[in-house]
Amino acid sequence: MGQARKRGTFEQRVSNLWAAYGVRPLTSERFNAFVAWTRSPIANLVGSELEFFTNDSETLIGVLVLDRTDRDFGFVVLGRDEKDRFRATEVEVSMSKSDARHALFKTLQRLTETGDKVFLQYDSSGDKAGVNLFSLIVNEEKMNPTFKILRDHELWMPARAIMSEMMRNFVDIDGNFVEQFQTTGFDSRIWELYLYAALLDLGLSIERSNFAPDFQVSDGLQKVFIEAVIAGPSSKDNPLPLDGRGKPSLRTDEEIKELLRTRVPIRFGSALFSKLNHEPAYWELDHVKGNPLVFAIADFHESHSMTWTSPALMEYLYGVTHDFATDSRGNLIITPLKVAVHEYKGKSIPSGFFLQDKAQHISAVLFSSSGTLSKFNRMGKLAGFGVERHRIFRSGVRHCHEQNATIPVDFFHEIAPGQVTERWSDGLSMFHNPNALNPIDPKMFPGIAHHFFKDMQVLSLLPEFHIYSSFTLNFLLTDEKLPEEFEPSLTN
Repeated sequence: MGQARKRGTFEQRVSNLWAAYGVRPLTSERFNAFVAWTRSPIANLVGSELEFFTNDSETLIGVLVLDRTDRDFGFVVLGRDEKDRFRATEVEVSMSKSDARHALFKTLQRLTETGDKVFLQYDSSGDKAGVNLFSLIVNEEKMNPTFKILRDHELWMPARAIMSEMMRNFVDIDGNFVEQFQTTGFDSRIWELYLYAALLDLGLSIERSNFAPDFQVSDGLQKVFIEAVIAGPSSKDNPLPLDGRGKPSLRTDEEIKELLRTRVPIRFGSALFSKLNHEPAYWELDHVKGNPLVFAIADFHESHSMTWTSPALMEYLYGVTHDFATDSRGNLIITPLKVAVHEYKGKSIPSGFFLQDKAQHISAVLFSSSGTLSKFNRMGKLAGFGVERHRIFRSGVRHCHEQNATIPVDFFHEIAPGQVTERWSDGLSMFHNPNALNPIDPKMFPGIAHHFFKDMQVLSLLPEFHIYSSFTLNFLLTDEKLPEEFEPSLTN
């Protein structure tokens, strides 16, 4: 009882302190939603971010920082610049932790009282960053239906909010990003935006000063170039039949098994070969020569297809499949089986992308089944965006690390701030080319899955929580009685 009273008294004192200065704490998820796009990768080498605060109007953000070298404390205050980006406006160092926290609160209070909403940085001349995805530049009849839902529906408010924040820092090299995002290139642009967020999440610096490839990333020691591509639909594919609600039905297990062997590798192959045969070749560009080159691919060839097509990518890249059996002691025995070709409706392609001519110039293939609109909605929800009555749940399968496991493990949780965590890079897989002229050190991409091919076997290094696929369920709570045929919004 005494301990509970002491704890309550301490929490009240802390709350009173915040109220006295007009500040409140900020979660790390919400802080990153505002700041991840402007934070320099070297910042974490200099100082460790300990606590986050903001004023009532969220026009200012304060960070309590531990200096890694001197082991003392300081703070950074960030305000929005001319382009509405949060950037450092005041910095103080060399204090005790208590003094730094109080000095941070006083600074937030002082700057709030000025009434300033913009803190000039005087460096916007020639700055190409800043894209408004939701300012319409196309006619209604040309608008992508998914973009229209994203723009208008309350279910997607978290995605809209976090996209708007990240795009204040995004550089549109081609000049057509918004037009494609709003029309025919929605899936491609979503994948590109996901990669932008995931690469920053991995602590890499990103440069977008060349028209191709899409990203130049660096960890301070090595540069890697990344070109994004998606496996899209084909006009020759029969559309999925509709269910009773007028939405595309889900594939049966039998259909999936057959398509993984036939159609899906061809979809991946068509997309990757188009990049491999691009003119001019990416690896011959002056700024790329001698550096690792990665093709980053996602599957959008059919509704919900990204939830089940990943096994076909590994098979196609390395030209092998695997047979699983157990011996008399229950130990798992894995036998590699070579795959020569993939055939579907009269079309055939050779298996083994990394074995093909010119493929030695491709250091790796990057893949995720999670680079979808639902990812942005979940991350926005965790950052506190959207309305309170919006509920999001995620269901899927993750890797089982038990020695003889042959099937993944189910998971289900609510996307609730403070209860679950999720990173942009969760679920990313890098398939390394065994014949690459410029291999990639996996340490440059920490915390993701890495796959290597040796002696006809795929060897994988997987994080503790590695997701293979998932569905996201969106609900808007209401006091009204639900119709009998009510179904939640189900997305990837």
